[in-house]
Amino acid sequence: MPEIQDRLQQILARIAKSEQQFMRPHGSVGLVAVSKTQPAEALARAFVAGQKRFGESYVQEALEKMEALQDLAIEWHFIGPIQSNKTRAIAGHFAWVHSVDRLKIAQRLSEQRPDNMPALQVLIQVNTSAETSKSGCDPQELPDLAEAVSSLPRLQLRGLMTIPAPCEGFEQQRVPFRALHGYLQQLQARGLALDTLSMGMSDDFEAAIAEGATLVRLGSALFGPRQ
Repeated sequence: MPEIQDRLQQILARIAKSEQQFMRPHGSVGLVAVSKTQPAEALARAFVAGQKRFGESYVQEALEKMEALQDLAIEWHFIGPIQSNKTRAIAGHFAWVHSVDRLKIAQRLSEQRPDNMPALQVLIQVNTSAETSKSGCDPQELPDLAEAVSSLPRLQLRGLMTIPAPCEGFEQQRVPFRALHGYLQQLQARGLALDTLSMGMSDDFEAAIAEGATLVRLGSALFGPRQ
């Protein structure tokens, strides 16, 4: 099936065009392929086409794919809500976690990260739209949480993530992403060495790139409608 390869090239071209349009350095925006609910064969096709980062939201499903694709040098990102009883599996199998939103979860990931693995790269998820239904820490609580997470062993705090409420219009889409970039800059001013903004999905990633995204998370744009 050439569709995934074709879609991947189209996405990378759109990312490169947005980098140029918004005066971002070429290659400064990475793609995380959101592969939840997709079969392992689809991930393998994307990998062969050049995609190396994959984002999963369901632990058991991810572990099965990791087993099936263990011969491929995939960088696995956990991007979904984290339940306390899933932290050990996440800490032991993923390279990145985008969705840390409270200290208890970060502490469990730190304690459960195997000593023989590199530090787990973590992002704090921020609720930029003040939606009660969304995961993410309150922006007011972010500075204290970031300071606490950054001091934990076996974790490396890299930056912030958000999933804003859907909105119409390019300029409206930019607003929550601009806010997240501002929060990152505030934390950098406090002395935290952060370099990552995970924001933007299939419908709004160009707006996220305009506001400083370094990782965009795309699923349906790459794989087609969710299975």
